[in-house]
Amino acid sequence: MDFSLTPEQMAFEAAARRFADERLKPGYQERDQTGILDRDLLREMGRLGFLGPGLPETYGGLGLDAVTVGVLVEQLARGDFNLAYLPLLTALNGTILQRYARPEVAREWLPAMCRGDKLCALALTEPHTGSDAARIGLKARKDGNRYLLTGEKTSISMTMAADVAVVFARTAQDPGAHGVSAFLVPLDLPGVSRTRLNDLGSIVVGRGSIFFDGAAVPEEYRLGEEGKGFVQVMQGFDFSRALIGLQCLAPAQASLEETWAYVQERRAFNHPLVRFEGVSFPLAEAETQVQAARLLCYRALWLKDRGELHTAEAAMCKWWAPLVAYEAIQQCLLLHGHAGYSKDLPHQQRLRDVLGLQIGDGTAQIMKLIIARERAGRAAVPY
Repeated sequence: MDFSLTPEQMAFEAAARRFADERLKPGYQERDQTGILDRDLLREMGRLGFLGPGLPETYGGLGLDAVTVGVLVEQLARGDFNLAYLPLLTALNGTILQRYARPEVAREWLPAMCRGDKLCALALTEPHTGSDAARIGLKARKDGNRYLLTGEKTSISMTMAADVAVVFARTAQDPGAHGVSAFLVPLDLPGVSRTRLNDLGSIVVGRGSIFFDGAAVPEEYRLGEEGKGFVQVMQGFDFSRALIGLQCLAPAQASLEETWAYVQERRAFNHPLVRFEGVSFPLAEAETQVQAARLLCYRALWLKDRGELHTAEAAMCKWWAPLVAYEAIQQCLLLHGHAGYSKDLPHQQRLRDVLGLQIGDGTAQIMKLIIARERAGRAAVPY
């Protein structure tokens, strides 16, 4: 197995790393204070091809492979964990539109998303259907050549900043996943309103609730066949789960590098801190776990590029990498002593940001169920 990147991938990695260092990292902590997504910065990412690298060139993307998309997300997340979420979200939603939107709808929205002119959220979770997402209750009633949406979505990332959302609603009375359809819903439609949640981290991304009060969505904005929406979107989660792993591990690696430098400079008892095994060993352990989780993420993306099954591997990435990242960053914060506890350093923000992805996009418990199901079949599923 070849662990090296191609010359093209290395050039793309260098460009993303440079952009992260020069344009993202300097404002990372300030954006946490303002909670404002800089749309000019978003468009700059679009001009560089960073928003839709895996999408076809006909829709404004670069047509790159999954491993290269992972390289991009990892490098951007070193500078700003939250803005690295944008290419990940565009990859997930863009793939749904590419596969299931009518051609005229895809041509209308995908290039704008790749340019950074439009942002698309994914609206799946509801107040009483988080992990049990197939039990969607939001209703979509057919009314001539349109659907009327009524209900609520909550814990939706990019709620306030998004221009449009891929929304899942029940179009039939069938229980479970059958009867759920997907729609592309512009969020400025009459009957759509939004509120923001007061979160611990990922302030720029932000979560919130979206309310639909008879919002009328044209029939041509339905994505794919009626009643097949949930099944269709689940196919894209393997890709995003591997990317989420890299998104979390990148700030952990940044904290580790900063902490290795710090413990070589900081002295106690007439010696640099790194000489003490109580300091160097926890860092060595964290370094090992971060690198192991990183390789797992890239293996999942490599399997995707080869057209091989990678559902279990992607689920492993999603539950383990955020945990590894959180614990590594926490260790770095502690080793900075009282300075680490200050908001002057970025460790506390990275810790808050990474924590959310131990919950969002699939909890550890659900990921472990998926792994068990992939290895032992339906007998391993407790329902």
